[in-house]
Amino acid sequence: MTSEEFAPTVGVSSTHPKDMPKDHADLPVWNAENWLYEDWPVGQKIRSLRRTIGEGESHLFNTLVTDIHPYVQDQMFAETEGVFGRRLVAGAFVFSAGLGLVATNCVNAFSYGYDKLRFIKPVFIGDTIYTIRTNLDKRPKYQEMGLIRASYEVFKGEGELVLYCEHLQTVRYRDATAFADQVEKK
Repeated sequence: MTSEEFAPTVGVSSTHPKDMPKDHADLPVWNAENWLYEDWPVGQKIRSLRRTIGEGESHLFNTLVTDIHPYVQDQMFAETEGVFGRRLVAGAFVFSAGLGLVATNCVNAFSYGYDKLRFIKPVFIGDTIYTIRTNLDKRPKYQEMGLIRASYEVFKGEGELVLYCEHLQTVRYRDATAFADQVEKK
């Protein structure tokens, strides 16, 4: 598949909110997509920018979720008693940050859940991560929305896989009548 087969959708239309001036509401929305089920290309891959995970954000995440495990919060334990010899970044933070790197802000898509979440290798403070999202498949599910599935592979450094999961989302159809005979029966 070539990049020419996938037209960009970022900022191509507006959500037209009624609670702001019309000339503002008519502007394209930055970093928001408006694609529909029919627009979602199976097989498409995208790669995120990279980000280095710093100690401050790792510590803040642990504080927010009350994760005080010694592997992520206790430098002395991690160095002297820990398996890895240094502090880890919490897996939940790697998951959140890794998926956030390729998250869409599609106004027609809704998270349905995650499958096959695996923490494959440890991530340490100071590691740089990036994510590759692959659109795996899609199928009609409900009367107004289909179900799409994408894999997320989070890598660190020069390509070491550290996390894998699959994200399921329901997405509105452009033409629901085209899928009426294919939706799941209750």
